[in-house]
Amino acid sequence: IFLLDLKRRNYSLKTYCMKKSTLFMSFVFIGALVMSSCTKRGCTDSTATNFAEKANSDDGSCKYSDVDGNLYGSKTIGSQIWMTENLQVTKYQNGDVIPKSQFGTGWATLTTGAWCYFMNDPNKGVLYNWYAVNDPRGLAPAGWKIPSDEAFTSLGNYLGGADIAGKKMKSKTDWIGNGNGSDESQFSGYPRGCREFESSLFCYSGVNAYWWTTTTSVTDSSYVRQLGYYQDKLLRYHRSKTDGLSVRCVKI
Repeated sequence: IFLLDLKRRNYSLKTYCMKKSTLFMSFVFIGALVMSSCTKRGCTDSTATNFAEKANSDDGSCKYSDVDGNLYGSKTIGSQIWMTENLQVTKYQNGDVIPKSQFGTGWATLTTGAWCYFMNDPNKGVLYNWYAVNDPRGLAPAGWKIPSDEAFTSLGNYLGGADIAGKKMKSKTDWIGNGNGSDESQFSGYPRGCREFESSLFCYSGVNAYWWTTTTSVTDSSYVRQLGYYQDKLLRYHRSKTDGLSVRCVKI
């Protein structure tokens, strides 16, 4: 009788424990459902064009516009937020038109802001001279800025140092030879080349990518950052202020 009673008690205890365990798991499942239903993903930056007022978890989809209405994606890289495309705007922030200098040799003699399509092809992006980049009317969209040389240094350091950062910044396509990058950073640097200050000719399509910085090196030159098909480095040079180069913005 004693053993039978003990078995009954053990069975009751097991049943009780199983019921408690089932009840606990039910609460966990319901809690997860509640948490899931409370999480609304979307763009949480109120300055973005697609700001989702009810979102409480950012999904990386934020888009930003310039005064022409062009839209740009963004990517957080370390402590910085970078645009994932080169700037394409043709007006300053105040609405003033930036002169276009597409054909002929006039580009080489300019001392005021100008832009052109690379290789005369709108699909290959826009190049600017230094004077447009540093015009007080502002080239970058509101809330953004043209990066300094130091900003690019911080970017390279976060990506493992200048010697290897280039591969992580280069796009996966469009580079000649075996020059494509991994685009691990999602910076998506395409080889849009440049426009030479002496000849006004376009150069290095598929070979190099260049971006202006706001840091002046000498009177007639400014520091630029470069990626090349032939190596994985984030390079630093200075080029003439009359050159035509790409612009990439970083969030203020």
